[in-house]
Amino acid sequence: MKLDWKIKEFSQLTARELYEIYKAREDVFVVEQECPYHEVDENDLKSLHVYALDDQQEIIAYARIFEEGNSVTFGRVLINRKYRGQGLGKLLVSKILHVIEDGAPGKTVVIEAQEYIQSLYASFGFKKTTEVYLIDNIPHVTMELP
Repeated sequence: MKLDWKIKEFSQLTARELYEIYKAREDVFVVEQECPYHEVDENDLKSLHVYALDDQQEIIAYARIFEEGNSVTFGRVLINRKYRGQGLGKLLVSKILHVIEDGAPGKTVVIEAQEYIQSLYASFGFKKTTEVYLIDNIPHVTMELP
């Protein structure tokens, strides 16, 4: 499968791209994870949006990256349900870290990872810095990559 990767600031996104991003995020975080919260927030405005499209121009992987204080964070990490189990999560995290290294070299990366996927981030060198806590009733841990 050939992936078409895009990296765009909010102002560079077309109305259609923004719709597809929000739809993908809503499908995963609101519907699939049964988490009724405000999915769209002000961080979208200051984020780099990293995503991959399939041959039909459907978003199959997505994350957003933004600076927060003296560190960089990323979140809203998703793989379209139809494409899970193919190593795309690892590919997406690798892409995210390359984008961060290019745009904010040397900055510490701090994330709020869903507990069940922390081993993926640990495979890239992230270290758990908190005990498990809940965000919208979903177990998370804070992880850091120096």
